[in-house]
Amino acid sequence: MPTVDTVTPTRTNARDQFLEVYDQEYNRTLRVLRAYPVAKEDLKPHPKSKSAREVAWNFVIEQGAIEKALTTGFDFENPMNFPPAPPLGEIIRIFEETHKKITGLVGGLREEELYRPVRFFVGPGKIGDLPLMQILWTFLHDQIHHRGQFSVYLRMADGKVPSIYGPSLDEPWR
Repeated sequence: MPTVDTVTPTRTNARDQFLEVYDQEYNRTLRVLRAYPVAKEDLKPHPKSKSAREVAWNFVIEQGAIEKALTTGFDFENPMNFPPAPPLGEIIRIFEETHKKITGLVGGLREEELYRPVRFFVGPGKIGDLPLMQILWTFLHDQIHHRGQFSVYLRMADGKVPSIYGPSLDEPWR
């Protein structure tokens, strides 16, 4: 039977709490990305589906969107053009670099800056102001969603699914 450890939060303000969870989720996502068999990066479970490489590229695209929210904001008059997904190894490298950059940007924010309004999607076909912190959490939740999607691709590619929040078939806790 597994043992139970008590984790005492080390951070107390909203920025630092976000950064703590952001780092934890980043490390989980990185483990899943690294577990994927590169030879199967173009796997598509259905003709309408994105390839595994394209799903992984979402992590980097979202890091870029977080950077925009933190710096210039979004220009909804000029939609963003996303470059095509590079090979998986390059995606992982960029994901690691952008994580460091975002951590630095968020870490440099003062408490009041976390709640400044940023224009963003507020409903179907609607754009409005949301607090920056809400946008940061939204992108982190979406990353978690796409990691779940990517872990299904990982299983379909005969990769070993690592432990994410608890034991997995391939990484049981014994």
